[in-house]
Amino acid sequence: MRVLLLGAGGYLGRFVADRLLADPAVQLTALGRNDDADVRFDLSTGSPGALTRFLDAVHPGVVINCAGATRGGARELTRHNTVSTATVCESLRRSGCGARLVHIGCAAEYGPSTSGSSIGETAAPRPGGPYGVSKLAATELVLASGLDAVVLRVFSPAGPGTPAGSPLGRLAEGMRRAMQLGESELRLGGLSVQRDFVDVRDIARAVHAASLSAAQGVVNIGTGRAVRLRDAAGALARVAGFSGPVHEAEPGAGERTGTGASASAGPSTHPYPDGCGQWQQADVRTARDRLGWRPRIGLEESLADIWMEAACRI
Repeated sequence: MRVLLLGAGGYLGRFVADRLLADPAVQLTALGRNDDADVRFDLSTGSPGALTRFLDAVHPGVVINCAGATRGGARELTRHNTVSTATVCESLRRSGCGARLVHIGCAAEYGPSTSGSSIGETAAPRPGGPYGVSKLAATELVLASGLDAVVLRVFSPAGPGTPAGSPLGRLAEGMRRAMQLGESELRLGGLSVQRDFVDVRDIARAVHAASLSAAQGVVNIGTGRAVRLRDAAGALARVAGFSGPVHEAEPGAGERTGTGASASAGPSTHPYPDGCGQWQQADVRTARDRLGWRPRIGLEESLADIWMEAACRI
């Protein structure tokens, strides 16, 4: 099976590439903006015609779209998440390759939900910020394209390679700095927020399974269990051997260690600027039934891998 992976240099894309390369039946071609891609191509500025010619030359059976941006203003997010997806869909429609499309969406498309509830794929999306809006628009383009396509709505990724600016990455970085400075306590914002953390390696398994399946429409990828960020901080402290208390920072206050040294690299921001409120938890029955997929890696293992990378900087 020939697979074209878009966005192979990104956080999710790197793990998807590793998973696909482990399958001897897969012939992988990586397309992206970085030098390490097999083919350099910027989906946000490249023309559908150019991508169509490449598709016709490579003739993949599956196209996996992990490309996109999580940070930036509304214009940048729209360009990298929505316009780039429009380019992919239009190119696939024009091409004679007939490839299946596996598109990576995100839980931010749903927006806030009721505490204690599990979000199913039929829930009405109400994104609360520019990122979720740009990703939802991309999903709608895929669903309306007429292609053989599935959208994986990924909940909160965790595990090795977690970006330092992500919630769990910020936890690990704050704890690293506290330990490096010999601080006895840590103050962080947003500890009451609850999210469904799913390991990035399990996400890669889901993408692989989706590429082999006949599933269409939207499929949630999560664990089906929301975890309070405070509890994740406690688990990370156990892994790290940090014995001091972790306190909730006052809204608008900086994230600080016990003596007042800043525990974050920049000005204070809410650690979950995803527009999803206090609670998100996936209903993952569709992934189980249509992909034969279940998460395998627990949060403590994901946190241990996050901490291993952070500890190397102590």
